[in-house]
Amino acid sequence: MSLPLLVAIVALGIALSVAAVHFTGGSKTATLSGADHAKSRFAEDFPDEIVAAVRLTADAGTAFLDIGRGRFGIVHSVGDCFLTRIVTPQDVTILDTGDGNTVSLRLADFTWKGGRFRFASATDAQGLLKALEPQSFGGEAA
Repeated sequence: MSLPLLVAIVALGIALSVAAVHFTGGSKTATLSGADHAKSRFAEDFPDEIVAAVRLTADAGTAFLDIGRGRFGIVHSVGDCFLTRIVTPQDVTILDTGDGNTVSLRLADFTWKGGRFRFASATDAQGLLKALEPQSFGGEAA
């Protein structure tokens, strides 16, 4: 078999594999349809937690759930799945706001470092920022 023919066959095979993954939903990004969806997804991993309030990002990719006692639940889309975490102000290593609607946070958790989250309302962003500040629950500021 000639080298150009072999290269063409391999390139075609790779292209077909990528197309098959894409068209079967492999490149789909999960989104939260609303507060109830975020609550139910969080309850799958943490069934004993009671959610008091939900703050959903503007792109519906992340939800921050107030679960009381200074703790927040996070539901965040990763590809076509969701990851869930419970965080406290002590778990947050960097907390910043870029504009009125955006909160950037960095977590001490090595499996998910956090990110930059844009909310539809400045009220949600500022409420989350205030709730995750270490001093808001008697912790020491970093």
